[in-house]
Parts: sequence; C-alpha cells; structure tokens
Amino acid sequence: MSAPNRFQRLAVVSGMLCLALIWGGTFAGMKFVLQAGVSVGALLTIRFILGGICLTAIMLLLRKKIDRQSAIDGLILGLILTTIFWLQVDGLRFTTTSKSGFITGLVVIFTPLVSLLLGERFRLSHGFGAILAFIGLFFLVRDPSAPFGGWNRGDTETLICSVLCGFHITLTARMSRRSSPWVIALAQIIVVALLSCIFTAILPANASAGQSMAGFDMLGGALKRTDVWLGLLYLAIPATALGFYMQTTFQSKLTATETAIIFTTEPVFAAFIAFIGVIPGIHERLTAAQFAGGGIIVAAMLLAELGPRLFSKSRILSKNCEI
Repeated sequence: MSAPNRFQRLAVVSGMLCLALIWGGTFAGMKFVLQAGVSVGALLTIRFILGGICLTAIMLLLRKKIDRQSAIDGLILGLILTTIFWLQVDGLRFTTTSKSGFITGLVVIFTPLVSLLLGERFRLSHGFGAILAFIGLFFLVRDPSAPFGGWNRGDTETLICSVLCGFHITLTARMSRRSSPWVIALAQIIVVALLSCIFTAILPANASAGQSMAGFDMLGGALKRTDVWLGLLYLAIPATALGFYMQTTFQSKLTATETAIIFTTEPVFAAFIAFIGVIPGIHERLTAAQFAGGGIIVAAMLLAELGPRLFSKSRILSKNCEI
C-alpha cells in the first residue's frame, strides 16, 4: 500500500473513530432527554427535524443536487433506520445507558453474518475480531447478581436493533459507493423525522417509570429547560446531520465488517461518558470485569484492522526465509 493510500486509510479510520465517540455520547444524551419527560417519539421527531434542517442548509450552501438513485437508497436506509432508533430509544426506558451501548455493539457479530448472506468477502481476521469483540461484550453486559443476567425488555429491543444495524451498515457500505453521501444522509433523516412525527401522534403514550413511548403532551414543559435544548442540539447536529454524512462518506472506503468492528468502540465511549457522570443524572458504575471487556473490544478492533497487514507481512517474511 502506497504512502498516500496509507494516509487516506488512517484518516478514514480516525474519522470513523471520531464518529463512534460522537454516537457513544448519544446514549447518555438520549437517556437524559427521556428522563426530562420527552417521549421516545418526540425526541426522535425533534432530533431528526433539526438535523434535517441543518443538513439541508449545508447542502443548499454547497449547491448539492438530489438525484433519483441516491434518494431511493436513502429511503430504503431510512426505513431501516427508523425501526433501529425506535427500538434503541424505547429500550433506553428499561435498560441502562452502558448496557444499551454494549448490546448495540453486538452489531460487530451480526454485520459479517449479513455480509456473508449478501455474498460479500469475509476475512479471517474479521472473524477473529468479531469473536473477540463478542467475548468483550459478554463481560461488559453480564450481571451475575441479577435474574437472567440482568436481561430485560429494553435489552431485547436493543438486541433486535443491533441485528438491524448489521443490515444498515452492510447496505450503507454498498449504496455509498454508487450514490451521493449527502443525499443518502438527508433522505434517511427526513424519513425518520416524518415517520417519527406520525407515530408519535397516533401511538398510545404507554408510559413506564415516568417515561413515555409516544405523545407530545409533556414536550412543552421540557423544552423550557436550557439543558434539554442543549441535549437535543447535540443529538441533532453533530450526531445526526454531521454523523450520518460522515458514516455514508467513510463507509465507501471500508468494508461493512471493518466498519462494524470500529464501531465496537462506541459502547466503550458510551460507558465511559456514563461512568464519569458528565451528563446530569447519568452516572453509572462499571465493574472490573466490564472494564476488562472494554479492553478486549479495543483489542478486537486492532486485530481486525491490523490483522490482514500482519498476516501479509508474515507470509512475505516466510517466503524470504525459504529463499
């Protein structure tokens, strides 16, 4: 690999890690907004409307054009993304911030399986990285003192969300190579915003622990708080408008499995943010086993990224020794 290509790859991987950090912060951000009385549907509606407005303004300034193929790809991904976010955010009503991030991180297992299902190439180092990440996630999630290891409804919803994330990442990797990342990102955001607004208006509130799945009833009081607005703006601008553009752009340079393994750092960032308590009301403790699990996940990412190069170098050295 030439020096410019190595630099380009380093830039792409660094960008994806930055995105994982941004998205890692959304778990605590969403939990905080939910605890303020905003329903799941209202949170998603406001987040994606604001994100859509921001991205539309940027595209108008840059004079980006909307083409049919990119819009169709964005629509398909948007339908999947809507389901993902409703499951993930509703799951946060019942589970912890850290646990939600860790279970979502199981996407590293599901993405290679989806890629294989769709006929894409599978590398051995990615398989080992996925297995290692699964072991790390097991230590991070498991609570031996609780019934069923602490598993609950929120965990189940998040697990289904993780499976769908595997499809979303795999399809994004394919579609981002043929379509405009700007248009795909905007189309997804618009779909989630519109469907969330409709669902929020028609679905029953179904409150649990003071937090509702749908309805705009408590929104007025929550939006009088500056901290709630700060949370929503974080979720809307860096995590949505910028985040989905970054994902679509960078994924055109990576395989779906590579992307999934890089994203295993997302639950580590989510747990760290929840642990240090930088967001009011979100302060969760981690055990030594959970810290170890986070380290294993980082090792899995490094194995997946560096493994092919190490294996290639070892073959070259072996051949040179034989000569």
